[in-house]
Amino acid sequence: MQVYKVGGAVRDRLLGLPVTDVDRVVVGATTEEMLAKGFRPVGADFPVFLHPKTGEEYALARTERKSGRGYGGFTFYASPEVTLEEDLIRRDLTINAMAEDDQLNLTDPYHGQRDLEARILRHVSPAFAEDPLRVLRVARFAARYAGLGFTVADETMDLMRQLSESGELQALTAERSWKEISRALMEDHPQVFIQVLRDCGALKELMPEVDALFGVPQPETHHPEIDTGLHTLSVLEQSSLHKQPLTVRWACLLHDLGKGLTPEEEWPRHIAHEHTGLKLIKAVNERFKAPKDCQELALLVGQYHTHGHRALELKASTLLELLQSFDIYRRPQRFEEFIAACEMDARGRKGLEQRSYPQADYLRGAAKAARAVAVQPLLEQGFKGPELGEALKRERLKALKAYKEAATA
Repeated sequence: MQVYKVGGAVRDRLLGLPVTDVDRVVVGATTEEMLAKGFRPVGADFPVFLHPKTGEEYALARTERKSGRGYGGFTFYASPEVTLEEDLIRRDLTINAMAEDDQLNLTDPYHGQRDLEARILRHVSPAFAEDPLRVLRVARFAARYAGLGFTVADETMDLMRQLSESGELQALTAERSWKEISRALMEDHPQVFIQVLRDCGALKELMPEVDALFGVPQPETHHPEIDTGLHTLSVLEQSSLHKQPLTVRWACLLHDLGKGLTPEEEWPRHIAHEHTGLKLIKAVNERFKAPKDCQELALLVGQYHTHGHRALELKASTLLELLQSFDIYRRPQRFEEFIAACEMDARGRKGLEQRSYPQADYLRGAAKAARAVAVQPLLEQGFKGPELGEALKRERLKALKAYKEAATA
């Protein structure tokens, strides 16, 4: 019975990065032997156990065979006869197919260390093409390690392209896809994730609404980068540079989907793209079963981001409607995230990444002015029910007019 650290723990140690998750594989053991040592079984599909004291995961060495479509279409076989090399060959990338013992002796049958040094993401074996989830995983690793100079090997990109064209991506569950997408968006270079998916044809299969943005021009006056797809990548990049949360990054990815529906004869203008894009944003939200907060912010940013950019020009009544739409009185954080997404949108333009965004403070001030209107004096005047709501709205409008005059004087 031999125990090895495998996968990410070995990879990140060799890269000199912090090791967060430690996976272990056990060679030469049976389920009965693991139970006798006090390990608790947790794996439903294959033998995975929790250490009796540390709670860390230990998996028996296993092989796998394709038995159906999608991520779950595999039959696993674990026994004491399965070697470490046989276990490692079923992994996705060579840099994830290394193992080490407690003395840090490295087992590297598929040259993962060489690919680490060459900064290459390369598949271990042709079996890579049996699991469609690996397309998303490789794109996510590309996003994680882009800052270190990693790129996807040409032959691996070819396999990812084959997987994208095979229809296998459609067999992925919403939950598995979202897990990879959400993790990738939180990497240091989320725009690389989208670019790699596009390069291998997976973006067209998974998010055709985003893929359709590439090649669609915008007015050069406002968008020096011109291409809507490139603009989306830049907005995502800014959201990472400014350490935005997942809700904001998801909204940044989807905010301009309406521009993909603009008839060519109307290019480069995109009149009412905010409204035409809502059905597309809703479709993407539902396809991946995105969390409720991500769904809501994406729809609100899609609908109102141009309001954000034109904040200083908005009439007080329009400003009040905007604030009401976000329910700023009960959910102030959501409005903050909207402002952040608008700022990322403004900065995600070629050569304009460092420009100021005075709209942010103006919108915060407007929200503060509206929230400062007290309800109690109106109650004391006898207002109640719908009349109270109307009176409150009048007072907030009055406060916003005063704020606007003072702020733009």
